[in-house]
Amino acid sequence: MKIKKETVKYLIGLATVVALRLLPHPPNVEPIMATMMPFAKKWGQISGFAFAVAAVLGFDLLTGTLGTWSLITASTYGLIGVAAGVYLNNKENKTRHYLLFAFVATIIYDAITGVVMGTLLFHMPLWVTITGQIPFTLYHLAGNIALAAVLSPLLFKWVVNNRKMETGYLWNSIVLGVK
Repeated sequence: MKIKKETVKYLIGLATVVALRLLPHPPNVEPIMATMMPFAKKWGQISGFAFAVAAVLGFDLLTGTLGTWSLITASTYGLIGVAAGVYLNNKENKTRHYLLFAFVATIIYDAITGVVMGTLLFHMPLWVTITGQIPFTLYHLAGNIALAAVLSPLLFKWVVNNRKMETGYLWNSIVLGVK
């Protein structure tokens, strides 16, 4: 039986998203982008897309909130994951790269899911949607920037880029006692 080398790393990333989203937190502070960026940096666009979609749909399925909005947010986060794979490719594991991407990507994400979807799906006037979106986006920016500064570089170093977190290494160490 062949076990994928990076499975444990993805499970740790997804568990990080779920755990942080289940903790009480200020509105619109969520760890999906900060957790997805290291995976997209290391393994590229498809990894960024897959991780983001799995994080959104997995959490919504787990919490019983899966619905149309889940598909919209998962698709949008998936595209953000692709963009992260493009932007972070061949960049050093430096906080500034995560911060810049988180800032720009949050604005784009909120423009799509907030302004565009608010206007199209909920038939709200554009000025009402934009006015309501501003404080929402400020919270989102604050959360994503804080998490990108702390979580993204540490997750990359300690999990994503750590050979000792590979599935085979852990299996051999824990089950077989081989290092």
